[in-house]
Amino acid sequence: MKKVAISQSNYIPWRGYFDLIASVDEFVIFDEVQYTRRDWRNRNKIKTRDGSQWLTVPVKVKGKYLQKIRDTQIENNAWQDKHWKTIKNNYSKTPYFFELEKELKKIYYDEKILYLSKLNRRLIDLFCEYLGITTKIRDSFEFKLKDDQTERLVNICIDLDAEEYISGPAAKNYINDSVFKKNNIKLSYADYSDYPKYNQQFGEFINNLSILDLVFNCGKSSYKYMKHLDKNF
Repeated sequence: MKKVAISQSNYIPWRGYFDLIASVDEFVIFDEVQYTRRDWRNRNKIKTRDGSQWLTVPVKVKGKYLQKIRDTQIENNAWQDKHWKTIKNNYSKTPYFFELEKELKKIYYDEKILYLSKLNRRLIDLFCEYLGITTKIRDSFEFKLKDDQTERLVNICIDLDAEEYISGPAAKNYINDSVFKKNNIKLSYADYSDYPKYNQQFGEFINNLSILDLVFNCGKSSYKYMKHLDKNF
């Protein structure tokens, strides 16, 4: 049974995002929708000595209230140095920081990425490769999209010959399951509950942090703390 999932891109997403990717045969990054402020599109949390801290990529939003995620430009380059130094200052002593240090530093300093969507995709691809996730990732602009939210998802599933669509649980608020039934596509929801704790720095465990926290602390053993990764990659 071919499985597909569709989601907006996030900045250095948490482990649930990568679990969703790993659970399907094809994953579509849906950045043809409106950019939303104060969301996961341009920010995420890491753990510091003082608790969790946001890392936020500044983007151009003035006068662009209806812009799509795909069209959202990054504001300036000053954030790159700040993000990298914050990451290094808080994770350089973790067991596996060195495994990704060179590649991440190159993204922050050498790759002059101008659009948020492209930055997110670059980082998503990097961590998929590190985690051994081989799911094919597509972009929503490859497909003909309809206005209705559910019909958009269904049409992409039809184009990909999907038999099952796996959605994030938050989408229950707007998905019309009858459209999936009409097209003989099974609708399922990802389960993000009961993720096991892992060894973190700086005291009490904090859940739902960026994937950075998991891979820096657990390395190639990160699969033990996720639900859909193959330990034999």
